[in-house]
Amino acid sequence: MTSFNEKLSRYAELAVKVGVNIQPGQPLYIAASIDAAPLVRLITQKAYETGAKQVFVDWNDDTISRLRFELAPEDSFSDFPAWKVQEREQLAEQGAAFISVVSQSPDLLTGIDSKRIAASQKATGQALSKYRQYVQSDKISWTVIAAPSEKWAAKVFPDVPADQQIDKLWDAIFKAVRADLDQPIEAWTEHDRLLHTKVDYLNGKKYAKLHYTSPKTDLEVALPEGHLWCGAGSINEKGDSFMANMPTEEVFTVPHKTGVNGYVSSTKPLSYGGNIIDDFKVTFENGKIVDVTAAHGEDVLKQLVATDEGSHFLGEVALVPHQSPISDSNILFYNTLFDENASNHFAIGSAYAFCIEGGKTMSQEELLKNGLNQSITHVDFMVGSSEMDIDGILEDGSREPIFRGGNWAF
Repeated sequence: MTSFNEKLSRYAELAVKVGVNIQPGQPLYIAASIDAAPLVRLITQKAYETGAKQVFVDWNDDTISRLRFELAPEDSFSDFPAWKVQEREQLAEQGAAFISVVSQSPDLLTGIDSKRIAASQKATGQALSKYRQYVQSDKISWTVIAAPSEKWAAKVFPDVPADQQIDKLWDAIFKAVRADLDQPIEAWTEHDRLLHTKVDYLNGKKYAKLHYTSPKTDLEVALPEGHLWCGAGSINEKGDSFMANMPTEEVFTVPHKTGVNGYVSSTKPLSYGGNIIDDFKVTFENGKIVDVTAAHGEDVLKQLVATDEGSHFLGEVALVPHQSPISDSNILFYNTLFDENASNHFAIGSAYAFCIEGGKTMSQEELLKNGLNQSITHVDFMVGSSEMDIDGILEDGSREPIFRGGNWAF
């Protein structure tokens, strides 16, 4: 039986060799919670052994983050440190790779004034807009992974004895990222290949629109001319492969900014800004969000949509079959990295430039002209279920099944 330490070592190696695919002489930046310190130390070791030039770690802590939102002066939430912006931008310009290790409690900021949260999110988004452009045009290698924290594990497994919750969440994470397998790197290579069979099929079709239907959804999504479906592995500016999310089970593209009409309802809770938004419905007219309602977290959701002009529109369309590894685990992670890979989803906000032909080298103006949305935010929300059908609509108006009963129809 594979020990915990062996799985943790494999996980760290996956993050370095598959996630960001560190190259000799390349710097690495890691953003992580202090809860993830053992994993971060292993990632650092693996990175140096693989040839990294230098590893920089930006630590965070849930307790300190909460204290700031409770006690800091109001005007502090409109500021984002310039030196932190310069750090990211300069490292990106030097060709650094970036790893984010997420561990945040889904309820971290419950009870905090939503205006404080919105101001902080907006200030961060504005400050890091240039860095986000590096990310969304594949100029740099980056990946997002996860490590348990005590409160996150308690949220996911409330019925498990407290002293077993973190171990239970570790097991679920290891399985989701294939670190429990004897040859996880080879398993990721095969997974990437299989996802690309769906990508290749959809790119060959060049659908003009997608039509989503379920008992609580009726939504038509136009796709821009020259759109590209993507999935699993990406290629950075230097030609090196990387895996932006671990786990990942999705294939995705961009919607046309003004081509979304109808309504869609959530099927999983959304953890955003340290709050849970649940049981919500979003209505669109000509691409724009014109109404949102939510049973839980409606104020936070409305603040998200009001972030900027682009946050009133969609930036991503992603397909994930209901019968897929994370969905089949029947675990609700309360973390978008996992929950979005168990369900069809959309993203409010900015679009990925690499999801349109020639997009990686287009200016922001050219991307907008081609129908790609721009925003300082990008937030995924889950809409898929076993009851969802999706049709692909061709230029001549004919329809073909893409999903039936929540799963691939081809």
